[in-house]
Amino acid sequence: MSAAPVSTRVMNLASMLSQTARRLGPDLALVWGDLRLSWAELETRACACAAALQGLGVAKGDRVLVHSSNNIQMIEAMFACWRLGAVWVPANFRLAPAELAGLAETAAPKLLIGHAAFPEHARACAGLVEATVTIGGGEADYDALVAAHMGQAPDAVAVDRDDPAWFFFTSGTTGRPKAAVLTHGQMAFVITNFMCDLMPDSGPGDASLVVAPLSHGAGVHLLGQVAKGVKTVLPPGTGFDPGVIWQLVQDWRITNAFTVPTILKRLVEHPAVDTADHSALRHVIYAGAPMYRADQIRALEKLGAVLVQYFGLGEVTGSITVLPPVHHTTDDSQMRLGTCGFARTGMEVQVQDDDGRALGPNETGEICVIGPAVFAGYHNNPEANAKSFRNGWFRTGDLGHMDAEGFVYLTGRASDMYISGGSNIYPREIEEVILRIPGVSECAVLGVPDPEWGEVGLAVVVPEPGAALDPQAVQAGIAPHLARYKLPKSVVLWEELPKSGYGKVTRKLIRAELERRGQWPAP
Repeated sequence: MSAAPVSTRVMNLASMLSQTARRLGPDLALVWGDLRLSWAELETRACACAAALQGLGVAKGDRVLVHSSNNIQMIEAMFACWRLGAVWVPANFRLAPAELAGLAETAAPKLLIGHAAFPEHARACAGLVEATVTIGGGEADYDALVAAHMGQAPDAVAVDRDDPAWFFFTSGTTGRPKAAVLTHGQMAFVITNFMCDLMPDSGPGDASLVVAPLSHGAGVHLLGQVAKGVKTVLPPGTGFDPGVIWQLVQDWRITNAFTVPTILKRLVEHPAVDTADHSALRHVIYAGAPMYRADQIRALEKLGAVLVQYFGLGEVTGSITVLPPVHHTTDDSQMRLGTCGFARTGMEVQVQDDDGRALGPNETGEICVIGPAVFAGYHNNPEANAKSFRNGWFRTGDLGHMDAEGFVYLTGRASDMYISGGSNIYPREIEEVILRIPGVSECAVLGVPDPEWGEVGLAVVVPEPGAALDPQAVQAGIAPHLARYKLPKSVVLWEELPKSGYGKVTRKLIRAELERRGQWPAP
């Protein structure tokens, strides 16, 4: 016998900050350069921001587009939006003005909160919003508005489980970015899941370092710190300086950090990793892309047993699989090589064929997932929603397999696979081999047109500084380890690989650069 739910009302996410501020008021909450905010101060400022936004006409259901590099104001605005029942819509600050305007067209925001350092972005969105608030100066200065409303605290609006809280834009590696709708009820589960699976022993004595844009995964990571009363440290400035990062790790006794593999690679390759005291670190969480084995080993050698990997798209808010420290080792014979872990608490993962049937152990198919962390769908995009869901399962678009014990292994994106002479080729397998060649720092393999085989592999390789590499040496290093049909037909050497605004290596950017350099074969 079933019964309809009596209520679908859930906690407004803004109440999470209110609860922590009530419990830990004078304790330090945020550090950004010379600026310090206690939990009570952060709550007071977030409430004042909510009152200011309310005065500008923002109400429940309205979207507020935020375009800024990491700062404390972004965090205040996030909780302010939620207090009003509005939707926080953060954008990567590295987007071009036209790209930001494209996001505004998708989200139809009421208001833009933009940083004074990006006036062209504000101008690009001027006709798409009713008002603009500027962080760091301008006619409608953010800090002036907050100061004018200090002491005011609008009540947190009542919300239901499926009320939107956050539009999480996909990175747009193929086509225009889509707005994944994250809800109050879903995000409450995600926060609980993060603290359960990624940082199970965190509390007010800990400190977290932000090493990625708050507009995406680092923002989700931050919410767990707020829930558990963990202070957050934001590096000053907008650039990435490994030396500064390691100094902050030492000075603030950082216990956890969220980053992506490319950034973690740069951190452990920097000389400061050997001089800074990072003994307080317990959880260095990496996600956003698989980490190559060679880089994984180096990080373990430098940092010890602190690595935590998770796999999860923005649409599942990072909550698909987890690989905790106990499953990381430098010993290949003891490591499940290539795994991204097992299903997160409360989530179910399945590998399916093209018809949606579950595949057996070690059979390759599409990774699909169900559970409370799955988003509510794409905003105003029924076509994308129809493609992304099948029989209730969210289709990640990632290919892989699962072993008999439930550990998931990613082969790559379905769009990354290429077919050469009728055989499926998965670039990641080849990339892992290339990165074991002495002198190789980074690499990427793409399928390119070929008149005989349809497609063949092209490897873009970045040598380590001072390394003497040539294409023939790279091909000779690959040959003993792969079947002949998997060998890249050509190798090009670059000084670096282009990265997305999220620090990811994407084949879309690499192809564009190959074409620009005249290295992409004609069809």
